[in-house]
Amino acid sequence: MRPSVIRTAQAVTDTSGSASVLQAAKSKLLPPLPLYRHLLRTHRKLPIEMKSLGDAYVKSEFQRHKQADNPVHIMGFLLEWNRYLDQLQFQLSQDSSSGFRGKRMDDTLFDKMSNEQLGQLYELMHASKDIWKPVDPTDPNTKTGDKS
Repeated sequence: MRPSVIRTAQAVTDTSGSASVLQAAKSKLLPPLPLYRHLLRTHRKLPIEMKSLGDAYVKSEFQRHKQADNPVHIMGFLLEWNRYLDQLQFQLSQDSSSGFRGKRMDDTLFDKMSNEQLGQLYELMHASKDIWKPVDPTDPNTKTGDKS
């Protein structure tokens, strides 16, 4: 991302000025590179299948938005990834003995999504189901390590 975008992200998180939307959300907006690094570090605490899926998704999204030049889109992108990071860290800190649990999406989010976003969500749903597909040891057609 361009240096001006990084400065913009840093200026928004500056606490010396007046109260901002981000302060109201109690979330510090990290610049792109530290945010990217924090996301990958936090994913280390997930089960290996979730980590690999999450890492691949984070890397591809940040790569796609690397050349973004619209400040509104950039700030929205960074804000949403910061919210995801905060939520993930909160969920991981709750009760690690029961394993990681996701969060159910609010129905109003589906109404706000574009067709492309709904398609991506649908693909993600199927990719995650393939990872967590249970293997039946009594099924003679299922071989060890075969996910089909």
